[in-house]
Amino acid sequence: MDKFVIEGLRRLEGEVKIQGAKNSALPILAAAAATGKTCIIHNCPRLSDIEAAMEILRYIGCSVDRAGETVIVSSADISRFDIPEGLMREMRSSIAFLGPLIARFGKAVLSSPGGCEIGMRPIDLHISSFETLGAEIENVSGRLSCSCQNGLHGAKIMLSFPSVGATENIMVAAASAKGTTTIINAAREPEIVDLADFLIGCGAKIHGAGEGTVVIEGETAYHSYEHTVIPDRIVASTYMAAAAVTRGHVLLKNVNADHISPVMSAFKDAGCCVRAGRDTLEVTAPDRLQRIGTVRTMPYPGFPTDSQAIVMVMAALARGTSVIVENIFENRYKYAGELIRMGARIKVENRVAIVEGVPKLIGAQTTAADLRGGTALVLAGLAAEGRTTVRGIQHIDRGCQRLEDCLTSMGAYIKREKDL
Repeated sequence: MDKFVIEGLRRLEGEVKIQGAKNSALPILAAAAATGKTCIIHNCPRLSDIEAAMEILRYIGCSVDRAGETVIVSSADISRFDIPEGLMREMRSSIAFLGPLIARFGKAVLSSPGGCEIGMRPIDLHISSFETLGAEIENVSGRLSCSCQNGLHGAKIMLSFPSVGATENIMVAAASAKGTTTIINAAREPEIVDLADFLIGCGAKIHGAGEGTVVIEGETAYHSYEHTVIPDRIVASTYMAAAAVTRGHVLLKNVNADHISPVMSAFKDAGCCVRAGRDTLEVTAPDRLQRIGTVRTMPYPGFPTDSQAIVMVMAALARGTSVIVENIFENRYKYAGELIRMGARIKVENRVAIVEGVPKLIGAQTTAADLRGGTALVLAGLAAEGRTTVRGIQHIDRGCQRLEDCLTSMGAYIKREKDL
């Protein structure tokens, strides 16, 4: 295992190119298995989650090659409809393979996904949706056996919650089903639109992606396609926060400012100057951050739960008291105790965190319990007096490509070392 060693109180200044979106690349890679064709996917980040998805594709019979940030998937010879538990547990979003496998084979066998323990990520919406489409599913001790002897058929599906994963799975499966499928209360995230654009490019007929109702016409005749993954809006907000907590000035390149608009208000309330260009975002921090008021995480276009942790670090250093309400996952405050060890004043009760800003944080030995909480600890270390050690950085490697290199290029002192 590796760890990060950080010497804080260094102002970040410079520019960084934002990687491709992990949460787009993963479902797109999975969907490539449904096409039976060759798909070329550009701007695909080098992350452990992406490597896990590529291993699953190889296991089920796809040819997968990488050249830089481009991944080529050929799924004509796919031969397996099962995924072993060991591969499923490598990442939380592995359930994304359920739709492609059912679409190709009319059956699938896989286990519950793994990944970060940030709270329950129930798959009941996936199961009920596929049952509505005509599949029969047995769930025995976390092992799903899915079959569809008469093939999938179009249906109207009302989601009780706008689940990103369920919306993606339904879109992929419905594109191969007989008839038309309508998803009501669909997720609206930019990653949904990106997956739809990929499927449309491959030949699917999908209307309304990014809106509350999505319509998919089935029986798609797929063809090969070349697609570029959108920039990662969560990683972009992470580097924005890195500038904010270090009183820095950072220029982000390869960024879609529209996708980041839900977090903009928090940075502006904190006193940061944010300027958006066509594909750039410039962030200039004040000498001392101001309170950010109340932040409530919500499905898109609300404030993203994945950006909640980095905003808490900003609040911890701000002048005044801020309130954060986590409405998506119940275990997203695990990192708060580590920030408290660094001198932050945080009181957590259930889904509410009250953060009273302090003038400075002090470096400490910390451990990351999940991806986003881990990046928050890195940001705290950048802003802290003295040395900070962050262990458990395998979680960070799931979603941030070359984090230490990007931060170092902007003036940070952060090194990856073996954790003996």
